Amino acid sequence: MALRLNVATLIFSLPFTLFTLPLHAASFFAQVDSTPPRGVLPLNHQLQQLAPQASPDALRLAAQALNCAEPNAERLAVIDYSLPSTEPRLWVFDLRQHKLLFEELVSHGQGSGDAQAETFSNIPDSHQSSIGLFRTMNSYYGRNGYSLRLEGLEPNVNDLAYERAIVIHGADYVSDAFITQTGRLGRSHGCPAVREDVTYPLINSLKEDQYVFAYYPDAEWLATSAFLGCTAAAAQLARR
Repeated sequence: MALRLNVATLIFSLPFTLFTLPLHAASFFAQVDSTPPRGVLPLNHQLQQLAPQASPDALRLAAQALNCAEPNAERLAVIDYSLPSTEPRLWVFDLRQHKLLFEELVSHGQGSGDAQAETFSNIPDSHQSSIGLFRTMNSYYGRNGYSLRLEGLEPNVNDLAYERAIVIHGADYVSDAFITQTGRLGRSHGCPAVREDVTYPLINSLKEDQYVFAYYPDAEWLATSAFLGCTAAAAQLARR
């Protein structure tokens, strides 16, 4: 009698055992996929998982700079100015929730180039965009509507952003329709302007002590950035 019960128990439990195998396998492979390869920063791996279409160099350096400035940051925006303005080149990440919040078009300054940004500046009235690591400040209503102030953290690279009024704001010249008409986005006075439809939620996701990293393969900046090299000065710059 005991033998019959054991056999019956085995037969009835077998389908459930087989049914759970794929679930365990899926869980295992999910864990493997979430483990960064040797030598890759966990944050870099996270960004690449969430935005696989973004430039690996831009994401890698963004992770490097943020790990140096504030490893526990909640939100990060990455702008890749090496891409033309006709392509999405702004990504906003929720690092705690492991989510990509936005993938958007973003403008560059009139002085930086036409469809492709090529030159960058920290000089007032240059109408050029700035690269490097920024910390976000408060939102406000100004001449361009709802806007977000940026604090440039890199001396001689973007630390005059506040003085230059380099802010994130919405603009009607950032749209697919504008690209169709002109072959590129409209250009700002140096601000990273976004589509008007996403202005409020995007700014609200980034305001007050979050981070923005603007990338371009500028040789001098890549070689001297305190945050990319994570020098002793970087910690002081991040705390000021």
